[in-house]
Amino acid sequence: MNANPASAMEEASIQQLISHFKNVRTLTETLCEPLVTEDYVIAPTAHIGSPIRWHLAHTSWFFETIILVHHVKGYQEFHPQYNFFFNSYYVQLGEKQDRTQRAFVSRPTVAEIYEYRKYVTEHMLQLMDNLDEAQWAELESIITIGIHHEQQHQELMITDIKHIFWNNPLRPVYKSRDIEVSSEIPSLDWHRIEAGNYWIGHEGDGFAYDNESGRHQQYVGDFELSNRLVTNGEFLQFIEDRGYEKATYWLDAGWDTIQEQGWNKPYYWEKRDDGWWQMTMAGMQPVNPAEPVSHISYFEADAYARWAGVRLPTEAEWEVASTQVPMEGNFVESSLLEPTMSKTSGLSQMFGDVWEWTQSHYSPYPGYAAPAGALGEYNGKFMCGSFVLRGGSCATSVTHIRPTYRNFFAPHVRWQYSGIRLARSL
Repeated sequence: MNANPASAMEEASIQQLISHFKNVRTLTETLCEPLVTEDYVIAPTAHIGSPIRWHLAHTSWFFETIILVHHVKGYQEFHPQYNFFFNSYYVQLGEKQDRTQRAFVSRPTVAEIYEYRKYVTEHMLQLMDNLDEAQWAELESIITIGIHHEQQHQELMITDIKHIFWNNPLRPVYKSRDIEVSSEIPSLDWHRIEAGNYWIGHEGDGFAYDNESGRHQQYVGDFELSNRLVTNGEFLQFIEDRGYEKATYWLDAGWDTIQEQGWNKPYYWEKRDDGWWQMTMAGMQPVNPAEPVSHISYFEADAYARWAGVRLPTEAEWEVASTQVPMEGNFVESSLLEPTMSKTSGLSQMFGDVWEWTQSHYSPYPGYAAPAGALGEYNGKFMCGSFVLRGGSCATSVTHIRPTYRNFFAPHVRWQYSGIRLARSL
């Protein structure tokens, strides 16, 4: 019996946390149901993504290494070498396998990884079922981080599966989908935001990552935001106007990148005799001109905006605008796993569909300080060389996103569901 049992309010919160934990652990495995064993063991490339088997194990390793080892008396690690195999980038937690080698080992097997997940899940549930008041105060936030960490990897799994299937000449189908094709696209209009000092960053009792703090005031000038995302059809106009061939639209680093990589179209697009096709989670499909363009790098998003005579929004502008609409959209719960067309003329698609590039460098907010210990390596040490994306995507869970959420990637990255929303100053 616990010396200091949790209060009724804390007990209700614990049960809610347990339910969230179970749902997330289950969804991770549900996303794997269309896969065969061979799909689990390869990586998209040596430098992009990880094997699905690794994601399944790493999300369990997080709970085991960060929580169970330190907070369950007499806990026995599932395997003494799993810390080496499934540590990602936590220098404080010991030696780790080079990420480029993750796809070059056949063991542990997929079956063993599922046993590992079962073992960790059972021990986490036992721990949560017996939390007393002091343990709840200490562990609630850490367990919540672990849950959201797994949700991040669910999204990475989806994008990695797509990349793995793209690299396969058979272009396999992960999940069939009825493609809605329409020529009726809402016109691109502008939503005006008045200048002012706005509060930016997270506040309140809900979960947020450390990089969303500290909350601060920021002056935002008069600006307008496009009411919807840029579509495939609109980006095709950029291609047809030889946008990839005109250096005037490109940042110097972007121009160098497209020359070195030979980019002349969005990722996953392919030109055939009968027109443009693209790889989707439903296999190769004709490019739907009404759907948002996706798998676009920051360099391409910025070049398109320059070509269109406007710009990308700052992350502060995006956040201010996002608070004016409900947090609704095409998330992973819709099971579409591809962006969909806008169906309204108002400010839409702020959440879901594709991550939206902003022109803001990923850097700390005023007063930011990385947490102590290994969790301090989660976000803070990456605040260099990346740009911020906002809003989530069709691979993001609705329980994982919020207006203050700051995603970040290097400007050349294209394998994520990333797209374009335009802005202009007044």
